[in-house]
Amino acid sequence: MSPCDVCGNVYAHAFQVITPDGTRFTFDSLECAAHRIAPACARCGCRVLGHGIETHDGICCCANCARHLGEAGAVDNVTRTAR
Repeated sequence: MSPCDVCGNVYAHAFQVITPDGTRFTFDSLECAAHRIAPACARCGCRVLGHGIETHDGICCCANCARHLGEAGAVDNVTRTAR
């Protein structure tokens, strides 16, 4: 198996991910995969591992970050209202 594209570790249980544009990556862990291919929050830069919140500036990790970017109505939970 090829070494991990992020950390370089050669691991017997490494896996490959092929993106829609055909780019191939080899990873030894989900952590390395997330580091390389998960989108970063447009405000704080953390990796968005769930659906995130799409804004006019990109994808955000949470409603708080989306609100900071001007999305006044963004909420994380439908039982709450935006502040």
